[in-house]
Amino acid sequence: MAGGEAVSNDRLKTIYACSDAVGETAEAVARATARQFATAAVKIKRCGGIKHEDEVRAVVKEAAQAGGFIAYTLVQPELRETMREEAIRAQVKAVDVMGPMMQAFIDTFQDSPKYQPGLLHEMDDYYFRKIEAVEFAVRYDDGKDVRGLLSAQVVLVGVSRTSKTPLSIYLAHKGIRTANYPITPEVKPPDELFMKAERLIVGLTMQPERLLRIRTERLKSLGLPVQAHYASLERIERELGFASELMNKLGCPVIDVTEKAIEETAGIIMEKWLTSVG
Repeated sequence: MAGGEAVSNDRLKTIYACSDAVGETAEAVARATARQFATAAVKIKRCGGIKHEDEVRAVVKEAAQAGGFIAYTLVQPELRETMREEAIRAQVKAVDVMGPMMQAFIDTFQDSPKYQPGLLHEMDDYYFRKIEAVEFAVRYDDGKDVRGLLSAQVVLVGVSRTSKTPLSIYLAHKGIRTANYPITPEVKPPDELFMKAERLIVGLTMQPERLLRIRTERLKSLGLPVQAHYASLERIERELGFASELMNKLGCPVIDVTEKAIEETAGIIMEKWLTSVG
């Protein structure tokens, strides 16, 4: 509600992600929240680099007019207080994403925060490691250069459309150098897959019927005939059988990604990787 008026159900739902830094954290939380609801009509507007109280008031005013709410990660105490007061005055919901966590840290560990915006995105060693990992994932995607299979920290193997590339990029954003290799019965697996190296190889598989639907939709999106051999159940079952034999030879863990989101599969892989390097 804003100014006592009910918000129309037809109105575009808007969440304002506000920060005195980049605003990426508030936006990520807002997007994760929006995914839990069966509505696609959600706009997330990022408002980063807030330095003055007038900017806070302007965001609150806009949110009130739009009938939306605010998620904020304001580090400066005066800006957080202004946001709290202005949101109450304008009858706008405002969620302090970082404040309660900071207070819990203070209360538990008797420590004082730096009150410095943007520390999450400092150009530290982790930041540069992440950039290197992303470049690595792009360079060694889809078996383009098998040398990457030896220098990767994680190697993903699986047939086409089992989420190898998006998983590689996701893991790279966690700072893990990841390469992936597509398994096809007609191509002999490279020797690099069987060579000893300090890495974790993970096999990705999927139920044939689900893979059939994905490949069929892929062909449609490319304007290609859906009757292509690539999207036949017989072909898919043959590929999966060949991949299963290869994974057995490699002795690698295998994850069925049929009903798993990228984040869930990545979480399993990271846990296995940490165990292997620990």
